[in-house]
Amino acid sequence: MLEISAAILVLLAGLLHGYIFILESFRWTKQSTMDLFSISTRDEAEATREMAFNQGFYNLFLGVTAVIGSVTYLSGIHTVGLTLMFAGTAPMVGAAVVLLVGSPDKRAAALKQMALPLLGCIALLISMLP
Repeated sequence: MLEISAAILVLLAGLLHGYIFILESFRWTKQSTMDLFSISTRDEAEATREMAFNQGFYNLFLGVTAVIGSVTYLSGIHTVGLTLMFAGTAPMVGAAVVLLVGSPDKRAAALKQMALPLLGCIALLISMLP
């Protein structure tokens, strides 16, 4: 049962990163997105648009890896599923730690970004114990 909960957490983490992809790659200069990412001016959003577009695709690729891993695991192909789930979520957690340490003022965003993949990883690790 814990394995299923872990796979669902990882699936949700993947979907969250898909949403972040949309924000960073297609909605970066929209006021609601600028507010969400604490971007104060339109000029700042325009100046960072290329970087955000690229970063959005990193989030998409991690999210897709996590989602495919979850679906694969839930369909009974456990070794491949576990591998892909960890490959998707470990970098998500790592990136959130970097944000947390490097930009303490963005602590809330880092913790939100970290919560689902970290809980998924912990649940996966516990479920693998004998």
